[in-house]
Amino acid sequence: MCISCCTESDAGREQASAISRRSILAGIGALAAAAGVTACASPSSTRPLESAAAAPAAVPNPDAHFEIVLLGTQAGPPIAADRTGISTALVVDGTTYVVDCGRASATQYRRAGLQFATLKNIFITHLHADHIADYYNFFMLGGGTIPQIGDGVSGPVDVYGPGPAGGLPQAFGGRTVPVTHPADPTPGLAELTRKCTEAYAYSNNVLMRDTGLPDTSTMPVVHEIALPELGADFTNTCPPCTPFTVMSDERVHVRATLVPHGPAFPSFAYRFDTEYGAVTFSGDTTVSDNLVELARGSDVLIHEAVNLEGSALTPAARDHMLQSHVEVQQVGAIAERAGVPKLVLSHIIDFAHGVVDPHQWTEWAGRGYAGEVVIGNDLQRITVR
Repeated sequence: MCISCCTESDAGREQASAISRRSILAGIGALAAAAGVTACASPSSTRPLESAAAAPAAVPNPDAHFEIVLLGTQAGPPIAADRTGISTALVVDGTTYVVDCGRASATQYRRAGLQFATLKNIFITHLHADHIADYYNFFMLGGGTIPQIGDGVSGPVDVYGPGPAGGLPQAFGGRTVPVTHPADPTPGLAELTRKCTEAYAYSNNVLMRDTGLPDTSTMPVVHEIALPELGADFTNTCPPCTPFTVMSDERVHVRATLVPHGPAFPSFAYRFDTEYGAVTFSGDTTVSDNLVELARGSDVLIHEAVNLEGSALTPAARDHMLQSHVEVQQVGAIAERAGVPKLVLSHIIDFAHGVVDPHQWTEWAGRGYAGEVVIGNDLQRITVR
């Protein structure tokens, strides 16, 4: 694993089922959950259903130069049967860029018909578990193939994402909670990757010797994104921020901004500009002027959303949730402000009904918005051009 700190100057060089009232109330726990989306249980985990994750992958458009592939669209850590964890692939002239690596995303990458050999970069918006659960699998498993036998990660993959938070917030509601690994309780992406490499050392070492697999520990090249001088830190997570460059290559120019996602710091939104159009990812965020500025004029805005209407959340829990997320009824106004013609909802959850009703959600998201609304599903493909 290689590690570097990515600055703006570096970048130019580096080229379903209903949720029961009882389970919601049990999961609120003062919404320690707004951290990724509440840890509420769903009956979907106990009865079979037609899973979006099990749906066949959409057929690639052979004429497309720029495609979005929604690998997984579920919000939050709870394991759902109808959606897999948040992750999206952008395919630009046959080269693949992945944004976030939620649960099962490496499998979804394969199921979408994407080739690991085409994976060039990974971008992580923030370090909540639902965005990184499958991150190391892209290397440990996606790279664990003998090149002569099958497709696998063929070389170093540049990974961009958050550095260390630098401190922890007070617990919501004044609770007392333990600190995991007090010696380093807020590791950034580089240390996280290094620890994963250490944890799987035996597997990597023995497989190289027994089967001739490549050394997967060398595949992730981590760039922790350096923040502009804004005074941002874990106590001031999202001051006004002009979009700044993360990286550029011959296909994409990637910029980022800070977005407000409760106490999670840093939390990034990303914009990908290509000769074929521009796509912006909100990451996890509440309503944000920084995001509107970043997204302005994009062809597509991929935005998170939650439905709280009709849910059993207490007023305090609801308010706390909205410090981290955007209600689906409000998201259209954000896209309208940004002047974006297509709004795609991903990282979605309905706290009142469990399963996302695409017709109802389309109506909600279309309020105050003149453009096209797409309610994302796992393995859905959207052609930009």
